[in-house]
Amino acid sequence: MTRLNEFGQPIGSDLPDWAPRPRPPRLVMEGHTVRIEPIDPARHAAEIMSHLSRPGDDPLWTYLAYGPFRDDAEYRDYLARHCLGDDPLMHAIVDKATGKAAGQAAYLRIDPANGVIEVGHLLFTPVLQRRVAATEAMYLMMARAFDELGYRRYEWKCDALNAPSRTAALRLGFTFEGVFRQAVVTKGRNRDTAWFAITDQEWPAIRQAFQTWLAPGNFHAGGQQKTALRARQA
Repeated sequence: MTRLNEFGQPIGSDLPDWAPRPRPPRLVMEGHTVRIEPIDPARHAAEIMSHLSRPGDDPLWTYLAYGPFRDDAEYRDYLARHCLGDDPLMHAIVDKATGKAAGQAAYLRIDPANGVIEVGHLLFTPVLQRRVAATEAMYLMMARAFDELGYRRYEWKCDALNAPSRTAALRLGFTFEGVFRQAVVTKGRNRDTAWFAITDQEWPAIRQAFQTWLAPGNFHAGGQQKTALRARQA
C-alpha cells in the first residue's frame, strides 16, 4: 500500500535506522572454488594474460573501456596507474584449482551514504567462463556488499549491445531496469548503457538460490549442473 504524507502525496518507506555504510575493505573473499583478492599488478597481470590466446586483440576487451593490451607489462602498467585506488576497488579472481588469477572484477561507484555499490570491470578468461568459479565469484562479491556491509542496492551496468553480459546479469538474479541512451563515449564509440540491480529486499531469496545451486549435490560427477541457477530463483 502506498504511503501518503500529510499533504496526500505518495512517499517512500521510512528508514529510521539508516546510517551510511562502510566502504568495502581490502580483504580476501574465500569460496570453495575461487578466491577473490585485491589486485596485485606485479603478480596478477601476467597470470590473467597467460589465459588469453590473443593478448593483443582478444575479444574479451571489446566492451571494457580499456585494452586490449599488447603484453603483460602494458596491462600491469594500466592496473598500477588506474586500479590501486579505493574506487574502483579492483580484485583478481583466483582459480583455487591452479592458484592463479583467471579474471578481474571491481566494486565501483561506491556510494556509502545511500548504500549503493556497483560491480564492474568484469573480465573472465576462458578458465572461468561457464564455470562454477565464475558464479561463485559473483556470489561472494554480492554477499560482502549485502551481508557484511549492509548495502541496499547492488548494480550491474554494461554496454546495451553486450548480449552475454546482459544474459549473465539476469541469470545472476539482477532485474533489468532500462537503457540509458548515449550514456558515455567508450573507445571513440557511442555506448548505450543497460542498467540492472538487486536490492536488499530481494537479496535473501537470491542468496538462498546461490547457496542451493553451489551445493555439491547440485552437480553430477562430471561437473554438470542438475538444476540451473535461474530455476532456483523462480
